[in-house]
Amino acid sequence: MCKTHVLSVSAAKAPFEKTTIERRQLRQDDVSIDIKFSGICHSDIHSAHGDWAGGIFPMVPGHEIAGIVKAVGEKVTKFAVGDRVGVGCYVDSCGECEYCLRGEEQHCSKGFVATYNSLDYDGNPTYGGYGQNIVVTERFVVHIPDRMELDVASPLLCAGITTYSPLKRWKAGPGKKVAVLGMGGLGHVAIQFAHAMGAEVSVLSRAKDKVNEALSFGADHYFSTIDTETFTMLAGRFDLILNTVSAPIDVDGYLSLLRVDGTLINVGAPAEPSQYNVFSLIMSRRSISGSLVGGLLETQEMLDFAAEHGIKPQIEVIHADQVDEAYERILRSDVRYRFVIDISTL
Repeated sequence: MCKTHVLSVSAAKAPFEKTTIERRQLRQDDVSIDIKFSGICHSDIHSAHGDWAGGIFPMVPGHEIAGIVKAVGEKVTKFAVGDRVGVGCYVDSCGECEYCLRGEEQHCSKGFVATYNSLDYDGNPTYGGYGQNIVVTERFVVHIPDRMELDVASPLLCAGITTYSPLKRWKAGPGKKVAVLGMGGLGHVAIQFAHAMGAEVSVLSRAKDKVNEALSFGADHYFSTIDTETFTMLAGRFDLILNTVSAPIDVDGYLSLLRVDGTLINVGAPAEPSQYNVFSLIMSRRSISGSLVGGLLETQEMLDFAAEHGIKPQIEVIHADQVDEAYERILRSDVRYRFVIDISTL
């Protein structure tokens, strides 16, 4: 076993403290990673605050992990000591079901093992990236392209694949009108991906002070959703709306902005259930869908695509002793647009 320093919370909404945990001994197919940067995702806050049932405490959040390979097991073939690598939202799956076999480990029939706040298949709790080291099965590690900085790469391991995967699946590209609802940690990355894919990109946001930033990320249009005329003006306009906000929305109102056969895709995860009128779907054959990150092959594809097109999350790098403050700032929308922890400060 290998002891490593981490940031953990002892109970829901408890402050972070520096503690020590043990990582497992290196197995034949394992990769040991010295973590350099760990992004803060809104789901970290939901988990650490106990917003979602089933929290496992003490908890070490973090599933946007970027670092350097420290050691590899004797059967590892894809990685070597010194490689720049990343780990995302999950660290194991059965590898045998139809979904794993087609590269969609996030839908594993047995249930994937999340990077933190989960139990592995031996019944041991998993601990995430707010720490100095992590040991992960080779299959769940990805290469970070040389042209991409490690701190910038970190949020792409969740925010990047969460937005890239549905845009690709619903064929955002030339001739498609895509709206990104919300321009926060997910939304500002989604704009960049949709633009790079060739779609006409609009931003729908309550804020009125982000227009210039939206355009700099590649948006073609920006509309404020607090203006009542916006919904009348944009009725029936979009092929896709990617909803990135983690708060309740007027589902019927946004469905009205879709063309015939348009789709509202949810990647934000509010705690409250949504409601809608079924006629909002029936009258124009519209759909409501959702998307959960992506498989490992697609995650690697996303990183390579981002590097090729210069897609970069806008980040604020913080020290380890600033995580509690960062959580508070996220909850009051005081970040543009992702916090990343410099693990060297732990």
